[in-house]
Amino acid sequence: MNFKIIFPLFLLVSLIGCKQLEEPKKKIIKVEPDIISEPKIIKEDVTSKPSDEIEEDSSKYIFNREYTNQGFALIYNEKLFNEKKISKKIDNRGLYIFHTKIRKNSFVKITNPENKKTVIAQVISNKAIYSNFYNSVITKRIVDELSLDENEPYVVLSLVSNKSTFVAKKAKTFDEEKKVAQKAPVDGITIDNLGTVEKKELPKTTKSNFLYSIKIADFYYKDSAENMIQRIKDKTNIKNPIIKKISQTKYRVLLGPFNDIKKIQESFDEIEKLNFENLKIIKDV
Repeated sequence: MNFKIIFPLFLLVSLIGCKQLEEPKKKIIKVEPDIISEPKIIKEDVTSKPSDEIEEDSSKYIFNREYTNQGFALIYNEKLFNEKKISKKIDNRGLYIFHTKIRKNSFVKITNPENKKTVIAQVISNKAIYSNFYNSVITKRIVDELSLDENEPYVVLSLVSNKSTFVAKKAKTFDEEKKVAQKAPVDGITIDNLGTVEKKELPKTTKSNFLYSIKIADFYYKDSAENMIQRIKDKTNIKNPIIKKISQTKYRVLLGPFNDIKKIQESFDEIEKLNFENLKIIKDV
């Protein structure tokens, strides 16, 4: 009798014990996916940050060392600053420029296409606010060095590599000029010639007629160029854009030509409503 009572009790205890042993195994299996998923989340966060930073930098500034732009420069004077046509002051005695897309402290070569004179200038700010019609703000000294016509300050601007030894020497010169300029009054700087240098007269350039156009874009197909013409007519007050055939596979949409800087600026400001990124002013030959 005792054996009959004890044996069922033994079976019941054994079954309860087996269930208790199985439960921890289920918990372990349930936790494993959470442990595996955590490294994946961390990995995504780490890889996403650098790509965002690269996109922000590359879209804001120009890094292409072959960058060249031609257009009209804005010649700085105090009146422009006082009238709030430009947001920053610049020292008119230096070879300095403002440019909205080139990094601060970069160097550019500025060329006067009329007489081929060039200077190397330093970008001292990319935060200055001024009309997008101008490709840069330049100092009076640059105007004098290039013999620019102040009524037609058309220049070619090229980005110079910072690795150039020539630029490194220029940077040192600019730093020295800054120190002198800070201590001297505006009219108190003189430059003495070291040794005798024979002066050669530069060949005189004949003044060309003022004739410029605004380049909107180049298209592979004529139909695409015609669609752009229609869009300009529909979205702006400009009614006379033209198509110029450059080659069998290049059709250029242009505004102009213009024979007055005020007229070309008015059209430039109007076409900017369509948010074109690469508007260029080109000289008609």
